[in-house]
Amino acid sequence: MTLKTDKDLITLASQVTEQAQKAGAELAEVLVRTSRNLSVKVRLGAPELVEEAGSSALGIRVLKNGRSATTSTSDLRPEGIEVMVRDAIDLAELSEPDPMLAPPPHSERETQPPNLDLYDKSLENFNGEMARNLALEAETTARNWDKRITNSEGASVSRTVGNTTFVTSDGFAHQFRSSYLSLVVQPLADDSDGKKRLGFHWDARRHQETLGHAATIGEEAARRTIAKLGAQKLSTEEMPVVFGPEAARALLGLLASCLNGASVYKRQSYLAEHEGERIASKNLQIVDDPLILRGPGSRPFDGEGLISRRNEVVKDGILQTFLLDTYSARRLGKISTGSAARSVGGRPTPAPSNLFISPGTASPEEIISEVSRGLYVTSMMGFGFNAVTGDFSRGAEGFLIENGHKTMPVSEVTIGLNFRELWRRIDAIGSDLDLKASIAAPTLRVTRMTVAGQ
Repeated sequence: MTLKTDKDLITLASQVTEQAQKAGAELAEVLVRTSRNLSVKVRLGAPELVEEAGSSALGIRVLKNGRSATTSTSDLRPEGIEVMVRDAIDLAELSEPDPMLAPPPHSERETQPPNLDLYDKSLENFNGEMARNLALEAETTARNWDKRITNSEGASVSRTVGNTTFVTSDGFAHQFRSSYLSLVVQPLADDSDGKKRLGFHWDARRHQETLGHAATIGEEAARRTIAKLGAQKLSTEEMPVVFGPEAARALLGLLASCLNGASVYKRQSYLAEHEGERIASKNLQIVDDPLILRGPGSRPFDGEGLISRRNEVVKDGILQTFLLDTYSARRLGKISTGSAARSVGGRPTPAPSNLFISPGTASPEEIISEVSRGLYVTSMMGFGFNAVTGDFSRGAEGFLIENGHKTMPVSEVTIGLNFRELWRRIDAIGSDLDLKASIAAPTLRVTRMTVAGQ
């Protein structure tokens, strides 16, 4: 499996920017992405899916007389690119002028992006047989861990290797390679009431050598599945709620939508008027850091060619900044935080890189031990969040906490509290941050929430 050389992609993108300028563009930005993707799934010990595909796509944004347009193509032949460039120019002439769509000032661009070690060359040779063996080991371990595990939704392995190249007609020309490998296992167990309990565990890393052992992932998936057996509802009451890392990550993902500069200038975020104010517990620090070595969301430069930078989003509970691209920054009278992301055929929009809550010093066990009666949440479901008002209510499952210990498994409950209060009521932050996804959080404890059951 061979990707196009770095030099080939830089040359191609540079030629397209020159072509766009000759066709009338005042400025052109070209993004090229190539990738090779492998997906393998096994179920009940047999392969269910083996799929490998490669893709190459090129997108361009042109600016002309205060107007902008984006187009893209997967046809990288000269004639295909010629049609794409011509379409982009024609669309720009038809669009409404918007001076805020201009790219970032050239002065904001540094010359050399950092090397973040995002590419594992060995994954170029990671083939379907290797992926199948990894998935089989994980699923077999899970199925053999307890006789009450009687079925499986399977185990899946995904691997991606690719190149991102970005060139602008005003002098930016850089690229980086990236890789990603993931494994997820989903066992099923029979409960005494006839219900099926589905559990899962997963891991994902940039480099193969740091991925968790398949047997360990399978064993943990089985343990989590068996722990759900006998789950019951709770009566409605107010109590402390401890969010495990997966559930806490989901909370942070919802908050991320409110920190997005586009949501802020559109007034679609309850945080829109609160920059510089306390929005959370003084113990809370939220960071967006695209410069973490081998980080899942790391990037040496953003979608507008600005060199990536670390942003303290919330410090001691005080909102320091929103995540901004150049357009949203101008709409808010600010400067970009280097947070632009873009698809090949899309315009830049703000997006997090590695967004995480800084870990505390207490272990999850210590946090739970201080709760006499509460709920430990392992996962949430549903769509009960309003970003404009902050109203939050979602289905949840997990475990009842009694006298400092997790006891009875719990399901079919709903937890609710407005986000304005939820983040302020966090009184404990765990030490168990695991940055295996681009949004990550450790264990969090909220002093009290409404838990609605039967």
